[in-house]
Amino acid sequence: MSSDDVPQDPQAPSAGAPSRAAGSEPERGESLPRSLIIDRKSAVHLSASKLRWVLLTVAVGAVIASLVGLFVTGFDNEKGLEAHSPNEPPQTVLDKEFGTAARGDCLSWTKPDRSDLVKVACGNKHLFEVAADIDMGKYPGVEFGPGSRFPDSLRLTELKEEHCVPSVQQYLGGRFDPRGRYVVGLMYPSPDGWKHGDRTLRCGVQYSGSSGTPLTASGSVVEHDQSKVFEPGTCLGINQNLPTDPVDCAQPHAVEIISTVDLSAKFPGGPPSKDEQDRFVEDECTRAATDYLGSPDAVRNKTLTLFFDYLDARSWLAGSRKLDCMIGKGADREGFAPITGSARGEILINGQAPVPPPNSGRSTPAPLPGAAPLPPQPQPR
Repeated sequence: MSSDDVPQDPQAPSAGAPSRAAGSEPERGESLPRSLIIDRKSAVHLSASKLRWVLLTVAVGAVIASLVGLFVTGFDNEKGLEAHSPNEPPQTVLDKEFGTAARGDCLSWTKPDRSDLVKVACGNKHLFEVAADIDMGKYPGVEFGPGSRFPDSLRLTELKEEHCVPSVQQYLGGRFDPRGRYVVGLMYPSPDGWKHGDRTLRCGVQYSGSSGTPLTASGSVVEHDQSKVFEPGTCLGINQNLPTDPVDCAQPHAVEIISTVDLSAKFPGGPPSKDEQDRFVEDECTRAATDYLGSPDAVRNKTLTLFFDYLDARSWLAGSRKLDCMIGKGADREGFAPITGSARGEILINGQAPVPPPNSGRSTPAPLPGAAPLPPQPQPR
């Protein structure tokens, strides 16, 4: 049999880009105003903290909320496993392992049609971790009885909300981070499998990219911090001026990860306030930018901006403790400007080499998180 995934839950809106509010050049030590246009028609402005949250959630795939996740998986019946993609004819293969997949099992595959789907040790790279298998045929009523109609996508979405969300919460002891790296997933029978009497739903967690393509994870979600972070040196691609999935830094991208900050040592107790996180993470990211780029002036000279996020109480109580420091180029009211090349070397922004802003001799404040790069300063006459 095969299964088609349903769209994931909305986690964040599409975001525009940071922009510096109109006004005169800030004096020494003055904070730059920060805002984000989410909808140009309604011109809704977000605070700096909300700005950073939207940027991060977009950067790591929160937009999968409106996209398809796993297109194809499948599980066992008398005919074996039938796996197919939406644009390809079905292919029947023998795979008895998936038919026995249960709570705590991890699944992986390499072929586009998922015909080589197997169970693997969760310590190895995998694409889906099963939180529960639910036989809907045991539920009373005729909806899942013999000869019943195959559920449409809306009903499958409802089933995911009704059964998979609480199953994942139970699997994780109530410690699921709704803004972390994982999303709730559903696997279900193909129409042919349904016709042959298979009514098993498999609920679990998956790490998905912005296009809905599953990304590999290592280790069980039960044992790991769910923070949405990437390795330093990772560049996140760009599509319609918004960050997407990791790409080679030689390709156009929106942001480059320069460091990951662990808040657990600084804040060993309950959730720290946003302001407490801001002060600590800003200092850490500023130092990280200097170390990563080799100079305290590199961010300014490359006309880039430093971005970071914060952890809300839900993420903190779920056990998430890590945040990424990122550098990118905000395009005023247009999202991010495309960058090619790692910021550790020569880069192009919108196809042009960045021109360092002139220094008038005054002390110039470093770009603040969420702020647009400083405008060129007038040369002394």
